[in-house]
Amino acid sequence: MKKYLKSFWNWLKDLTTLDESAVELYGEAKSRVKEVKSEFKDVKKAAKNVVNQSKDVVDAVKGKKKRGRKPNYKTKTNNSKKRRK
Repeated sequence: MKKYLKSFWNWLKDLTTLDESAVELYGEAKSRVKEVKSEFKDVKKAAKNVVNQSKDVVDAVKGKKKRGRKPNYKTKTNNSKKRRK
C-alpha cells in the first residue's frame, strides 16, 4: 500500500509544473537582485558626486575660487625654425 501511495504521489507531482515554475522564478529573482545591486552602486557613486558638487556651490556662495582641474597652460612650440630636408 505504501508503495502505491508513493508512486501515486510521484505521478501526481510530475503532473504539476509548480516545481519548475518555482525554479524559474528563483532564477529570475536572483538575476534581478544582481541588477538592482549594480544599480545601487551606480546611484551611490552619483550621490557622492552630487555631495561634492554641492560643496562647490556652497564655496562659490562664500566667494571662494572654483576647485577642480588646473588649467593647461602648455606653450606652443614654433616648429618653423627646424631645418627641413
